[in-house]
Amino acid sequence: MKHWIKLELTVLLLAMCCGLFESCKDKKSERDADIAMIETSKNSVSNKPLSKEFKDYWYAGNAEITSYDLEQARYGELRNGKAVLIYVTEPFVADKQVKADSKDPNNIPVLKLNSTKKYLTGIYPYAIMSSSFYPVHDDQHALKVTFSAQEWCGQVFTQLNNREQYDVRSFSYFESEGDNEQKLEKEVLENELWNKIRINPSALPTGEFNMIPSFEYLRMAHKDLRSYKANASLDIIDGIQTYTISYPELNRVLEIKFGEKFPYTIESWSDSFKGGYGDYAKTMVSKGTKIKTIKTPYWQQNRNKDLYLRDTLGL
Repeated sequence: MKHWIKLELTVLLLAMCCGLFESCKDKKSERDADIAMIETSKNSVSNKPLSKEFKDYWYAGNAEITSYDLEQARYGELRNGKAVLIYVTEPFVADKQVKADSKDPNNIPVLKLNSTKKYLTGIYPYAIMSSSFYPVHDDQHALKVTFSAQEWCGQVFTQLNNREQYDVRSFSYFESEGDNEQKLEKEVLENELWNKIRINPSALPTGEFNMIPSFEYLRMAHKDLRSYKANASLDIIDGIQTYTISYPELNRVLEIKFGEKFPYTIESWSDSFKGGYGDYAKTMVSKGTKIKTIKTPYWQQNRNKDLYLRDTLGL
């Protein structure tokens, strides 16, 4: 009897080990297939090779999630809140410009950034989200950028699709903004620079050039969605790189601080601008300061037992 129990336990243990081994093999095969796909994508303009450290970091089956303490200027006061930057690679359908449901050599490999902010203005909350889809080969402008904001007065939404020109659709509860469609010439997008920093910061645009500011800024400040003259510089001090963007016409200066070496994690940012109306109109500085970075497949962690991960992030 004991012999049979030992035998059954041995078989069970072997089965578990084999299952774990097969699972590891499946994950490795899936990773290798993803890497092969990005290196043979038919829609890559340059098909520029990616470094081993890039592939090892961004194609390991995880997203990178970083939480930040947020000080957000709104209505002439600073509001405390939280911000989160979620970076993850995924295949992107070239014509539909959405995340691919299946593998296809025509898909474009992108590094996606979902940026969220949450803060209170008095009795009512703000929830803001921006998404940018940027080719990992760093050979095109962002393929798509979206922005949405929800608060008790209403909601607004903007989407840009990179086609022959930039096709932009905007929706708002404000009469003066309303529903709008427009085409823009292909200029640098501020939204895409947060992706570019993580891929190839040495190629960030510097000097004077035209740039379309972040959709969040344009909407919250009620500025026209178009390009503006910008001046940008990149400096390194004590192992931290600082990318500074100045918009003279908008009286706005954005600074993004990130690591000197790969994976170029964003440590903090500050955004100085004049906003508001009447007594609210003044120059203030919004800031984000890093709390914690984790790498995890968050899309699988949607159970109550996974709530502790929010504590890990300080959220």
